[in-house]
Amino acid sequence: MTSDAPDPLDVLQRELDERRLAEEKKGERYMWWYLGYFLFGIHLVAFVMIYAIHHAA
Repeated sequence: MTSDAPDPLDVLQRELDERRLAEEKKGERYMWWYLGYFLFGIHLVAFVMIYAIHHAA
């Protein structure tokens, strides 16, 4: 009595792996955005400080 139906445990494990991979990709995307904003902010602060130093009385 063999059935061609997939093992429910295998199906659940595959779905969990796919969901975990999607969440990991999403987290990695957020991490790159945060890094980009951080680096942009650091440069902006540096340029403002350079401007302030050059125009100090």
